[in-house]
Amino acid sequence: MSTATAVINLDIEGPTISRHLYGHFAEHLGRCIYDGFWVGEDSPIPNEGGIRLDIVEALRALNIPNLRWPGGCFADEYHWRDGIGPRDQRPRMVNTHWGNVEENNHFGTHEFMALCELLGAEPYISGNVGSGTVQEMSEWVEYLTRDGDSPMVRLRKENGREEPWKVKFWGIGNETWGCGGNMRAEYSADLARQYATYCRDHGDNKLYRIASGASDADYKWTETLMQQISCFGCESTPKNFFQGLSFHYYTMAGTWEAKGSATDFDTDDYYRTMLSARKADHILTGHSTVMDIYDRGRTVGLVLDEWGTWWDVEPGTNPGFLFQQNSLRDALVASTHFDIFHKHAARLYMANIAQTVNVLQAMVLTDGDALVLTPTYHVFEMNKGHQDATSLAVHLRTADARRTVGDAELETVSASASVKDGNLLISLSNLDAEEPAEMTLDLRGALVGEPTARLLTADKLQDHNTPEAPTAVAPRPFDGVTVTERGWNLTLPPHSFLTVQAPVTLAG
Repeated sequence: MSTATAVINLDIEGPTISRHLYGHFAEHLGRCIYDGFWVGEDSPIPNEGGIRLDIVEALRALNIPNLRWPGGCFADEYHWRDGIGPRDQRPRMVNTHWGNVEENNHFGTHEFMALCELLGAEPYISGNVGSGTVQEMSEWVEYLTRDGDSPMVRLRKENGREEPWKVKFWGIGNETWGCGGNMRAEYSADLARQYATYCRDHGDNKLYRIASGASDADYKWTETLMQQISCFGCESTPKNFFQGLSFHYYTMAGTWEAKGSATDFDTDDYYRTMLSARKADHILTGHSTVMDIYDRGRTVGLVLDEWGTWWDVEPGTNPGFLFQQNSLRDALVASTHFDIFHKHAARLYMANIAQTVNVLQAMVLTDGDALVLTPTYHVFEMNKGHQDATSLAVHLRTADARRTVGDAELETVSASASVKDGNLLISLSNLDAEEPAEMTLDLRGALVGEPTARLLTADKLQDHNTPEAPTAVAPRPFDGVTVTERGWNLTLPPHSFLTVQAPVTLAG
């Protein structure tokens, strides 16, 4: 058994944990939109205007803050005018990135906005820089957000929507270093300035423009973009052409060519995966450090709008549809990421897991009229109390809670904490595949009430949920928290995620 101590000063507040760190991503990819969110109005599956309602219900239970759409790589070949007007008159297109399938454009702008309204989520629209035009994106902003009597307003009203929508988040391209145009950083930065200039604020709708940023640890790309908004070394106020800067980072045990199975893996694969997940902390630190040089006041947010595990597709499925199972291992990747996100709350403003339904590290999987909540879904649900909470620094001492993985060392206990509305929430993960972790939580600076806890684990790392066994990996009450004079003691089972919450009152 390993041991770890976490010291938490409850009266020393950190930055707010943006609710948008719990964001989601829905691309026209595989069965995420079609046969996922969208079943059509004639489907026997309960729906509202063609949108599948059991998915909506499941996601509303997570307090889903935002949804990114329509891509991803698909965004840079998507032309929004093809997805408005009567559905039977919309032109078809070929989705060249994902399976080379034909897209009928039945799910377009109005359908997406209806979905966001049902979810209670803010829309995050990723615009087409790769194959689109400045005018095209500018007019999309106008179509969605302007009131009055302009050409785009009249077109929107002709299509049945009188009032403009509120759409704050706009992505200026996606992966411009790759599928979004194979650009150089300098050229992409110039385009970001140009597109951002013509994405206007209409009325009281103020845009949060997010420039397409780096892959993984490409800090040079981040620096090139940051130089476009800065007057570093001079006295004038920097002009923020964009308010956010994105990057993407995926977790895997192998390589892009041989990613491995989502469920058929061994302990070595598992530890390599956890090491890859932990690397997100280092990468976030790197991007944040570069941004701090040019933006000392942290006026530009860092946005990790694609993250999660990426495995080989399930046998017998279309390789272009990226359908993978979701095991306890994926859940622990998610819990570890959230601890890292909370640590970087001062700079990290948004994160979007890839992807919400039936693709990559999904929240829900569908099979006909059956819907399965994945282990990752439960991590989001157990952690939702951190949204817009005040972060609390967790000082961990983990001398023997470590594993050697190749030539690296993996710390096997992960933790984060926050307080909101007088309620303390602590999240704890034991990443050790075999050994429990004895935890001492040293809680200082406040009076702490009776704790309640929930545990997510399973017999095996490979366990996952199916229509036949929908709760194989599901949270359950945990009564192993012992109250002491200094805080709490508990023992985390191997490969487990635990949340503990209690009311708190500041001392004095």
